[in-house]
Amino acid sequence: MTADERLSELGLELPPPPAPGGTYVSAKRVGELLFLAGVISSGPAGVITGVVGEGATVADGYAAARACALTQLAAIRRELGSLDAVAEVVSVNGYVNCVAGFTESPAVINGASDLLVQLFGEAGRHVRAAVGVNALPRAAMVEIQMTVRPKA
Repeated sequence: MTADERLSELGLELPPPPAPGGTYVSAKRVGELLFLAGVISSGPAGVITGVVGEGATVADGYAAARACALTQLAAIRRELGSLDAVAEVVSVNGYVNCVAGFTESPAVINGASDLLVQLFGEAGRHVRAAVGVNALPRAAMVEIQMTVRPKA
């Protein structure tokens, strides 16, 4: 089964790939790796905003992290031509807009990690950081940055 078939089976569609919001590129290949710029949580209605622990729940954050992963997958498809060109997901860095003292950032970033494993199986398992922060661009709830290894 292709990655696109798995996405369809999960009832998911990729959004349009993001354009850089500043003086940087969305993706950059270095050696055998593809580094992706961070993307903020967004959906059909725009930026998914909020502060986890203050009006937004861990479940809200999980959904926002999943939305970030979908956006990253769109960027990967644009850069590689197909999600099937991914050999493995190497790393995910997740940032959660949250209240001071919030300790559930890993549960929020699982929204991205779980989707990557659902889509790529063992090749979707990655190293990760899940960090709570006091603000993100455009008041986004989550931001995700990834590195993948394309197939040779």
